[in-house]
Amino acid sequence: MAAAEDSGLAGAPGRVPAWVGLALLPLLNLALALALSGFVVLAVGESPWAALKVLAWGAAGYPEAVGFTLYYATGFIFTGLAVAMAFHAGLFNIGGEGQAYLGGLGAGLVALSMPAGWPWPVAALLGVAAAALFGGAWAFLPGWLQARRGSHVVITTIMFNFIASALMTWLMVDVLIKPGQQSPESREFPPDTWMPAMDRALGWLGIEAPASPLNLSFLVALGCCALVYGFVWHTRWGYALRVVGQNERAAVYAGISPARAVILAMILSGALAGLAGVNEVLGVQHRLILNFTGGVGFVGIAVALMGRNHPVGIVLAALLFGALYQGGSELSFEFQTINREMVVVIQGLVILFAGAMENLFRPQVEALFRGSARHG
Repeated sequence: MAAAEDSGLAGAPGRVPAWVGLALLPLLNLALALALSGFVVLAVGESPWAALKVLAWGAAGYPEAVGFTLYYATGFIFTGLAVAMAFHAGLFNIGGEGQAYLGGLGAGLVALSMPAGWPWPVAALLGVAAAALFGGAWAFLPGWLQARRGSHVVITTIMFNFIASALMTWLMVDVLIKPGQQSPESREFPPDTWMPAMDRALGWLGIEAPASPLNLSFLVALGCCALVYGFVWHTRWGYALRVVGQNERAAVYAGISPARAVILAMILSGALAGLAGVNEVLGVQHRLILNFTGGVGFVGIAVALMGRNHPVGIVLAALLFGALYQGGSELSFEFQTINREMVVVIQGLVILFAGAMENLFRPQVEALFRGSARHG
């Protein structure tokens, strides 16, 4: 009887298929963003179609481009997962930038303190653990303030972004700067502490690949996707987070502590964001520098929204934004009239429609499907 009722409900008129919200609406938002970007390109006297082809070629047309695209996507996966983890608990963590900054600091401090000669797997694991610890600790304070003092997490995470930036500036200028230089950066890490580049790792398997910034942090990011999926949807702690996020009063009635759920969600969110620092500090720069995050925490918000806060969707959205970053660089190189600022405008349009205006087409599309179901 229950199966029959469920079957009847699934086919009831007015029911909108799940794939509409998960796939169709993001694609419509992306199409509109690209169409408006085409008008921007047309306004400066270039062909939108030619620009789109260059964008696609620059993002995935040759092996080095693929490596760069995946490298950018790695950071976006980490911060997208961070935003999604908090969102499932009803929180909007926009402090991913500061948490990634502190995560990179943690990984960098481990690398700077380790003597040469350590096996890289041990050094890498310690760096990853330190990044997660520093990022989680930086997010714990806003989570605790929200849970125990009622301070809104949006405000506190914004403030903590600025505090992280100021803290890193002081450390790089006065504490960790390499002696005898004026550039605010630390000394280079021992090679044993570097996160191996992907071309090197593939070489161990006898596979040749071109050099690129892509490193094994990409595999760590994919592993985190699996862990987040298992935690959120297949553990009692993840269930508690989702209950708190959907109905706090129901959570209290069920014996779930909203305060504990909020603090746990923020710690895990910060830890995921902190891992974005590993990709840059241990994987590419091999030293601590200022502003190494490059806005990855803010892009993660759009990635999570476009990916509907699901690990699979986040990976797809991160690949899209990685392609926009890498393809946009090629675009500004090939067209003299399209400068870097215009590329940022194009990226901003995608972020606008994927994030702030993600529900632009929802009423019309859902009405269309409901009408089709009634007439069917």
